[in-house]
Amino acid sequence: MRRRIILSTALAVLGLGGAAVALTHASGRPAKPPATATAPAVPVVADTVKSGAVPIYLYGIGTVQAYNTVVVRSQIQGELTQIPFVEGQTVHPGDLLAQIDPRPYQAQLDQAMANRDRDQAQLANAEANLQRYLPLLAKGFATPQLVDTQKAQVAQIAAAVKSDEAIIESAQVQLGYTRITAPIDGVTGIRQLDIGNIIHPTDPNGLVVVTQLQPISVIFTLPEADLPQIQLQMAKGQLAVLAYSQDDKIQLDEGTLALVDNQIIQTSGSVRLKAKFPNPAHRLWPGELVNIRLLIDTRPQGLTVASPVVQQGPQGAYVYVIKPDDTIESRAVAVAQISGGRALIDSGLKAGEQVVADGQSRLQPGSRVKVLTGEAALEAARQSAQQADIP
Repeated sequence: MRRRIILSTALAVLGLGGAAVALTHASGRPAKPPATATAPAVPVVADTVKSGAVPIYLYGIGTVQAYNTVVVRSQIQGELTQIPFVEGQTVHPGDLLAQIDPRPYQAQLDQAMANRDRDQAQLANAEANLQRYLPLLAKGFATPQLVDTQKAQVAQIAAAVKSDEAIIESAQVQLGYTRITAPIDGVTGIRQLDIGNIIHPTDPNGLVVVTQLQPISVIFTLPEADLPQIQLQMAKGQLAVLAYSQDDKIQLDEGTLALVDNQIIQTSGSVRLKAKFPNPAHRLWPGELVNIRLLIDTRPQGLTVASPVVQQGPQGAYVYVIKPDDTIESRAVAVAQISGGRALIDSGLKAGEQVVADGQSRLQPGSRVKVLTGEAALEAARQSAQQADIP
């Protein structure tokens, strides 16, 4: 009984196989193997390697310093009767900042002038007497002693007149000090005294501080290793210096490198430099911290890509290059600098090649990609920026 069951099963299997063979022969085509699924293309945002003149910068942090800062003080004591300037006003040399009551000093000047006029009258009289005594001496009607005494009197009164003139000059200077004027071009700060106050030469804060803003300087530091390159470029001509806001988004002014300090700071291994800026819009302010870019050279045919293109791996910097068949390859690159959102490439890329700027996290060598353009590319970039902001 058992042998019959086994035999029946075998015959059934053979029958099915024969039916399959018959169907194959009936169709005239061999059976296709099951299809395998193709990996979908990864959407990415691409950038093109550009070639052109690329500036090479050295970066530092500097402090804005005024070329001149003056604490305006009075040179005499007196009551303030006028303060015509406004805090924060731009002033020029000679502009009136304050007026001290001039009456006491005018009176001193008037008194000195009166004394001079009196002594001049006495001098004229003494000289006239001398001229009368000289003929009398020649005729024997006057003694030599009388003539010598008169000559001495003339000299004495002449000296008194000179002293009076010096006193007058001093009084005029004192009277001039009643007008407190701006000593330099600059901007006034906060006023320290009001009208009616008595101002003194010894007042510690003076009347006001005037600070020169045009031109203005920035003191910044760079590593001492950059010094030979800086000196080499300075020998060729002036070096441009750019000042940026602390967030590095706003260019405040452009100036020139004025000098390199004459010694290295041993504690930090850095060197101090001073740049001069015209500062016409007063965007640089004394005491302000700014980011400095020292233009050290310009590469005429530099290759640049967007900074997000460059990735960092265990072997260093690399980029994903999009090949003509829409697959990618990972290629090592040498980066010279990253500035203004662009990376300067020393080696590893050619002008015109397409590289992946966004979407690298889902890629591996050989992956197929689909390059997004227009609104799709902008949306992908926005999403990547949002993900980067998530801690």
